[in-house]
Amino acid sequence: MGTWHNYLKAAGTPPEWPYPIKYGEETEVETDVLVLGGGIAGCWAAISAARTGVKVALFEKGDVRRSGAGGPGCDHWCNVPANPLSRVDPDEWAEEMVNTLGDYSNGIGIQIQCRENYDTLLEMEQMGGKIRDTDDEFVGVEGRDPETKFMISPRYGQGAGLSPLPGWGKPGYNPPETRRNVVIRIWGSTFKPTLKKECKRLGVQVFDRVMATSLLNENGKQGARVVGATGINARTGEFIIARAKATIISTSGNGQLWNIDMEHGGYSYMYSRNENGDGTVMAWKAGASLTMLEGSRPFGIASGLKHKWYTGGGDASYENVPIVDANNVKLELVTQGWDDGGAMNSPVLLKAVRDGVESGKFELPMFGDFAGMKPEESNATWNLMLNEESTTKIMVKTMTEGGFDPTRDQIMNYSFIEMQSPPQYHEPARGGGIMIDWDLKTTVDGLYAAGTSLFSPQDHSFAAATGRYAGRKAAAYAKTVELGQVCREQIAKEKERVLAPALRTEGIEWKELHNGLCRVMQYYVSQYKTERLFNLALEEIARIEENAVPQLYALDPHKLMRSLESLNAIEAAKIIIYAMKERRFTSPKLAVNRLDYPEPDEEELKKYLVLHQEDGEVKYERIPIRFWGNMKEQYEAHNQDYTGVYKG
Repeated sequence: MGTWHNYLKAAGTPPEWPYPIKYGEETEVETDVLVLGGGIAGCWAAISAARTGVKVALFEKGDVRRSGAGGPGCDHWCNVPANPLSRVDPDEWAEEMVNTLGDYSNGIGIQIQCRENYDTLLEMEQMGGKIRDTDDEFVGVEGRDPETKFMISPRYGQGAGLSPLPGWGKPGYNPPETRRNVVIRIWGSTFKPTLKKECKRLGVQVFDRVMATSLLNENGKQGARVVGATGINARTGEFIIARAKATIISTSGNGQLWNIDMEHGGYSYMYSRNENGDGTVMAWKAGASLTMLEGSRPFGIASGLKHKWYTGGGDASYENVPIVDANNVKLELVTQGWDDGGAMNSPVLLKAVRDGVESGKFELPMFGDFAGMKPEESNATWNLMLNEESTTKIMVKTMTEGGFDPTRDQIMNYSFIEMQSPPQYHEPARGGGIMIDWDLKTTVDGLYAAGTSLFSPQDHSFAAATGRYAGRKAAAYAKTVELGQVCREQIAKEKERVLAPALRTEGIEWKELHNGLCRVMQYYVSQYKTERLFNLALEEIARIEENAVPQLYALDPHKLMRSLESLNAIEAAKIIIYAMKERRFTSPKLAVNRLDYPEPDEEELKKYLVLHQEDGEVKYERIPIRFWGNMKEQYEAHNQDYTGVYKG
């Protein structure tokens, strides 16, 4: 095989692995609550559970200190209407958010976020995270409150939910007296190290570099109570078997299904490279129900195939940066940030700018006019917002070292002059994931979920609040049950599956396998969707599983982890195709576009498509939208013992 490793072997200089190899060795763990995934949601879940006095273990395939999409940082704490500067009731804001996001949002998670987000933020501050301008670095910046020293976002998320009020982008839009004050600027780069430190202080058994590979059902029966999980150490190859009274999935969502181009950043969108649908697949194999998997859309942010704004993940960090053309003509239509109606990803504004370019009104290229801002505002955007956001922090460092001065300079905006994502490069549309109830419990007993593992999830603060919530609910459940009976046959089969690539000495490596899957998705599950194309996709995936998977080999435990991620991506792709096949209509709301079923189906549009496995067979059901009922009443009914800042 023509691989770099084989070249080194032939040259007599094979690489040495710096850790002891322990393939086949087992470690057994017993705990009350087991958390799978140590990102934002997972850390909060572990901390929340540990605070109740139960024993907690946490599997994370990176290092908890900086792992996950929120590991490097975050600049906005969104939907925090219980803060003292807010001008809206948390329950009313939750309802407005759901109305704005539409029929297929996650009302349970949003209600939890709106009711508990401020408590979560204050708890972060108590642990050592920075949430206020305590050093008075940004005095005079719009939105800074001199009393609390909170940095209220003056524009982002201040309209109706995530949508802009009339007059977006025009002079005098959204004056201070009309703002809701529900988004706070934060020093998110301080959060993840603080969370790991608190996990350790509380005695959480943290397993860094351990990838969860499967859930264990009681007596090995799919759909039965989850009684633990298995994992693999990505440095030693050691196989971990954990028994637990309750398990929480917080491994995030599905990524890397249409694109795995390592030369363009190595990820398909702005989330962590480690996201490959691990949690989705584990829940699916355990028999849990999934939903919102039927839609896909062209890449929205940070695909690596194009800049989004400048070089970062999105527009929110640049919320108040004016855009000018090559002649310094200001684009009044697109002077503010992230909201669907206000950023360059709005179809209406895209057309307006394109028309202006084609007519000669605007001349390319365009620039972010930092120099045209008040110095204190450009300073806040550059040194707080961009420096705290995970995908732009490196940009700030590099450009600052190169001499960039935010009070004097502009940054080129690459919109309209670069290659846009080709139509075949898609991503999941609305965040398909795990179906849950008001305890964030899945449809399988003993299994909970949080963060972006949930269906239709939101942002960093959503992950934090739902993780914190799931931790206390799982802990309460764990106090009522005993450890369940694991099945050694199920464990043995999983161990054989997991270690298979490591036991081979040649074949194909994970990148080749994963790229083959992405090609299938690009060709058959992309802009054009029909039953015939879906069937071709499944046929091609079956060939990959029959011919390529048995050749998959891993040279070391890290590549074994990547190999297992690619196998999860294959399974996640199949689940998505099953859901797409079942939705036989077209709906822009759901990002479902069937050439063979071009008409909407009004009855179907009133329901979530939910799917799960029974004895390996795919089962479908329809659940009415807004199945969660009255959000305020349901939240309070399920949280009568919760004491927090918000009192209603």
